[in-house]
Amino acid sequence: MTMKYLKVASLDDIPRQGGRGFLCGAYSIALVRTIDDQLFAIENSCPHRKGPLADGIVHGTKVTCPLHNWVFDLKNGHAEFPDEGQVKCFPIKIEHNDIYVRVEI
Repeated sequence: MTMKYLKVASLDDIPRQGGRGFLCGAYSIALVRTIDDQLFAIENSCPHRKGPLADGIVHGTKVTCPLHNWVFDLKNGHAEFPDEGQVKCFPIKIEHNDIYVRVEI
């Protein structure tokens, strides 16, 4: 497997303090944008019950799963205590308003 940046979306596709789900290679990814325009790419499936994290509530640099309120840190993918688990985080880059996510292909 090799790592490659794939174009996923435009920055305009991701609302502030919200997320959108995308397929990127073999991965389902949530692109999440904070109120202050930080952008994160994480696995779009909560490890608890597979809730779509792209549909979660964004607060600060965290997202809350829409199914059972598990909270994940967007910087490292870790669930907040008392919950346990982690979602994969993906490196991103933005060029000319286009968002690229680095994945294995």
